[in-house]
Amino acid sequence: MDFNEHTATEAVQNSFRETPDPRLRELLDALTRHVHAFVRETRPSVREWEQAIEFLTAVGQTCTDTRQEFVLLSDVLGVSMLVETLNEQEGGTESTVLGPFHMVESPQHALGDSIDLVGEAEPCVVSGRVLNADGAPLPHAQVDVWQCDEKGFYDVQQPGSQPPGNGRGLFRTDAEGRFRFRTVLPSHYPIPTDGPVGRLLNATRRHPYRPAHIHFIVQADGYVPLTTHIFVAGSPYLDSDAVFAVKQSLIVDFARSDDEEAAERAGVRAPFRHAEFDLVLSSEPA
Repeated sequence: MDFNEHTATEAVQNSFRETPDPRLRELLDALTRHVHAFVRETRPSVREWEQAIEFLTAVGQTCTDTRQEFVLLSDVLGVSMLVETLNEQEGGTESTVLGPFHMVESPQHALGDSIDLVGEAEPCVVSGRVLNADGAPLPHAQVDVWQCDEKGFYDVQQPGSQPPGNGRGLFRTDAEGRFRFRTVLPSHYPIPTDGPVGRLLNATRRHPYRPAHIHFIVQADGYVPLTTHIFVAGSPYLDSDAVFAVKQSLIVDFARSDDEEAAERAGVRAPFRHAEFDLVLSSEPA
């Protein structure tokens, strides 16, 4: 069979027919079908296709141990959020993207510890419970958190001025499923624009900003792991997140308090911010 515009898709699909893994075979079959349909529809020139290959090559070359440009590309195309949405479990807290900055292991902390290793901004207390879909607390659940500082930078972005592990923490809930930690109010910030994904945003006149948020990964035995954010109510860009991750149920009020007694109990100084919310896990399918 000659390889031409009309036979190309079938020829490539046939080449994968003996793939032992049925799921891999299904994925490659669909990928071939959709990529070929895209090429037929848009009819790129040879130079345009070369530019596409050069762009993807640059994305890969930009990846390091502390930066994941492919995740960033998936995020700005809305693919990360689409995958999260399609895999969301009913009855639990809504999920959002992992993001490109969960690149290092969070340091372990005791409940109530501060993940702010710099201590120059308005303090913030974050607390809540990890529950199952029936409202029962989940003791000893693992709560992994990470966030940017008050200026919008993660520790891995400023290795010279932020100590490693700043804004990160790994906690275990208590017997009542509660967690709590001290931190600073994160800022809205731009995703990295000094690489190929940034050039793509510039070429399409899209802004690179994300609203202020704190990341969470929550895990407990017998439950589906949850990857989500908590967004700061009133933050800029809640309506136009560059990675499409905002959900109304995840917007939380970080209220300011001048209560000195409450501040002392929390181990911070007044005034301070306080956010409280529950994170609900769905049971693993039988």
